[in-house]
Amino acid sequence: MASQIAAQLYTLRDHCKTPADIAASLKKVRQIGYEAVQVSGIGKIDPAELNTILKNEGLTCCVTHNSPDRLKAEPDAVAAEHKLWGCQYTAIGGFGWGEMTGAKWIELAKGLNATAATLAKLGLPVGYHNHSHELAKYDGKTALDILLETFDKSIWFEIDTYWITHGGGDPIAWINKVAGRIPCIHLKDMAIAFDGKQYKQMMAPVGEGNLNFPGILEAGNKAGTKWYIVEQDDCYGRDPFDCLASSFKYLKSLGLK
Repeated sequence: MASQIAAQLYTLRDHCKTPADIAASLKKVRQIGYEAVQVSGIGKIDPAELNTILKNEGLTCCVTHNSPDRLKAEPDAVAAEHKLWGCQYTAIGGFGWGEMTGAKWIELAKGLNATAATLAKLGLPVGYHNHSHELAKYDGKTALDILLETFDKSIWFEIDTYWITHGGGDPIAWINKVAGRIPCIHLKDMAIAFDGKQYKQMMAPVGEGNLNFPGILEAGNKAGTKWYIVEQDDCYGRDPFDCLASSFKYLKSLGLK
């Protein structure tokens, strides 16, 4: 099996707009030391061409992000892409961005249940990636708890450490809560830094902020996590390749393979 550490290509979206960009960026990712990537946020590329690039660089595609609309409309095409890439998982990046109620969350969850059932028959498990708005409460219950209760057991959770913390939650507690349904975790750190006007919560390379990553990794290992995926949505002007390199070095120092 490839390394348990992967790079989320959404971090490099500004460097992955064309097939040539993607090839150059994946070469740099491999040179940093990563052996796997999550395909998300990249520009248009033929699936076969992407497969060739991945193989040439010795990279595994461990998981992707797809929109719920595409998963619903094109399940056969999505499943075929993943089979081509040897990729075992896909996830949606979240939903419920507008004003919500508990009933609306249940409705959305049931919709994803139907889509996930179709993909499951094609051999592709569907997951859900959280942000912080899923920690909003409805009659005393967070949306993420509502999703956990409503989703079919086939749907897995791609817990994001930064966004759980941003919403006032505990990443370790949530990893424990979805144990057995969390093959992939998004690792991003939270720092308190000056943005030119004030000190505020900001994303940071793993190990450069305040999150308890030794505890997070221990919880993930116990919960059955296979892939620890480094993501940084915003690098605040810093080279995203440098951010990925810093995260990789830190995770290796913790003994992650």
